[in-house]
Amino acid sequence: MTTYSISGYQAASDTLSDKQLSQSMYDEGAVIMADVLLVLHGAPHRARRGLELRVFRRDFFRYYENEVFPATLAQSMATHAARGHADLIALGYGITMNLTADFAGVDRPRGDAEETHRLLRLTGTFGEGATLVHSTRDKDVVRAEVRAALVEFETGFYHPSMLRRRELLARFVAGEITEDALPRDVLTVLLRNEDKVDIPPDLMMREIAFYLQAGSHSTANATSHAFHDVVTWCAAHPDDARRVRTDPLFLQRCVHESLRLHPASPVAERRPVCPMALTTGAQATPNDRVVVEMAQANRDTSVFGPDADSFNPHRVLPEGIPPWGLTFGTGVHTCLGRDLDGGMQARPDTDPATHQYGIVPLLVRALIDRNARPEPAQPPTRSSHTERPNWGSYPILFDA
Repeated sequence: MTTYSISGYQAASDTLSDKQLSQSMYDEGAVIMADVLLVLHGAPHRARRGLELRVFRRDFFRYYENEVFPATLAQSMATHAARGHADLIALGYGITMNLTADFAGVDRPRGDAEETHRLLRLTGTFGEGATLVHSTRDKDVVRAEVRAALVEFETGFYHPSMLRRRELLARFVAGEITEDALPRDVLTVLLRNEDKVDIPPDLMMREIAFYLQAGSHSTANATSHAFHDVVTWCAAHPDDARRVRTDPLFLQRCVHESLRLHPASPVAERRPVCPMALTTGAQATPNDRVVVEMAQANRDTSVFGPDADSFNPHRVLPEGIPPWGLTFGTGVHTCLGRDLDGGMQARPDTDPATHQYGIVPLLVRALIDRNARPEPAQPPTRSSHTERPNWGSYPILFDA
């Protein structure tokens, strides 16, 4: 087996878009990731993605951003505001996990702290399993923890959520309720279209568990990176410190710059489905491994300028280059939640009053509105459980 590394921005973009390359990043985490949407290829991927895209539409994102998210945010912030301090990692996971559970289709009927803590624990375990390739722990131990967590998730959350949706779908078919009364989430879409896609019961449960961890894991980490980059930049740039409080489009641009510097995974891995020529000219076979250096591609100086390694929200980009680079991927495996996380890219004529900002910019804005700042006596620390450069703890103080 030969490993080929792709690092330039254009070569990385072309490689991610090549349909002759299948996803192989999550082979180690098959205990939860086997045959979920992210790892499918070809016709099975198109069929399932086509179904699930029914949930991930722009009107859906606007609904969550304007109706669901503010209530979730207010409730979570109120709890910590009373204390005046929080760990940003835990705060981010708590908010994003509840949001992700809504669009995945995981009910939390009690809505109390114990239930939230339990689902957070399970979600964290699923995240470790999905990113097993970068784990620093014993991989067999992590796999055993994921299997146990899936059993607990099935009995405590998934099975009741699935039964409730089956009952609602039966009532809809019988004409007792209208379509508007059905939940608008991934689980409902899958249950409603079981005859159109090959997804056994165990896989359907893992598909929902995958959405639960993918949405909360990446969004919470992106929030902590963005907050750190923004407050660090503003400490050295007083004019921008004032601007982030008054110009939401500029704040979103700051978050997009942070997303470029901190892709959820520093690399992507692909495997040829047939003998093929890579963008480098090398001839690869299905036994070979293609590693796309996402973090390096997002710092390509020929695209992002000589200071590409640095945070600079005033960066001028070439035409057609998104400010977040390749962080959300490109091609058939572009992240379904891109617009939910980062919002729409602003244009010169964008109206700030009606713009869709995305969950991460809104979270950072809520923190800044409460004068959030790093806890001087407790500096943030990096996570020790993964090779990914994520924060493990980020204590903050903020005003009520």
